[in-house]
Amino acid sequence: MLAVQEHDLAVDRLVHRRETLPERAELAAVDDEAAAVDAKLGDAAGRGDELERRQTRLEEEVAAVERRITEVDRRLYSGEVSASRELQAMAAEIEALKRRRSDLEDQALSVMEEREPVDAEVSELEAQRLALDERAEVVQAAIARAEAVIDAELAVERETRSELAAALPTDLATQYDRLRARLGGIGAARLVSGSCTGCHLTLSAIELDRIRRAPPDTVQHCEQCGRILVP
Repeated sequence: MLAVQEHDLAVDRLVHRRETLPERAELAAVDDEAAAVDAKLGDAAGRGDELERRQTRLEEEVAAVERRITEVDRRLYSGEVSASRELQAMAAEIEALKRRRSDLEDQALSVMEEREPVDAEVSELEAQRLALDERAEVVQAAIARAEAVIDAELAVERETRSELAAALPTDLATQYDRLRARLGGIGAARLVSGSCTGCHLTLSAIELDRIRRAPPDTVQHCEQCGRILVP
């Protein structure tokens, strides 16, 4: 019984070790850092997209103004229009259009200048995100290696435990499993110097005397915690 208990405790320790690998905490930290970078990247990319849309609109307006200048300029020198007033109006329109084009080009240039640091920020954040992905892969590989080692040890412990438990009476094994589930993983404990090593409490003199007088194959329980006692 105590041998089964020892292997169960060994399995518990291995499972706990597997669940609390230091690499898991490192991976969680990497994931948190990646989430923070993603948030910054989303913000920077959003600003970059908005600036790109503004630049595109301005460039389209510049193109439309240039088309209008070309059209008016063609009519101005085509000979189709002879009235001086109309010719003056077309010349004035061309000058106004050129001023408008210059203003739009200045705005587009300003937006381009705004985009440069934003594009650089996006590139830097993307590089950080890639580095974090690579770091996560390294940590995940380390976790996989550690898990493989622990899993091999678990397989040995569980197999040995199963072999030992198979030799126990069914009722006793069931009772032990129930107590173990209820009492923090320890269903059986040794009686040492009148104390239960499961709850570390001393049994009464009357109880100790009763245990000493009981037949050797009697299943004993701690009067304090209820665990199976092995004298």
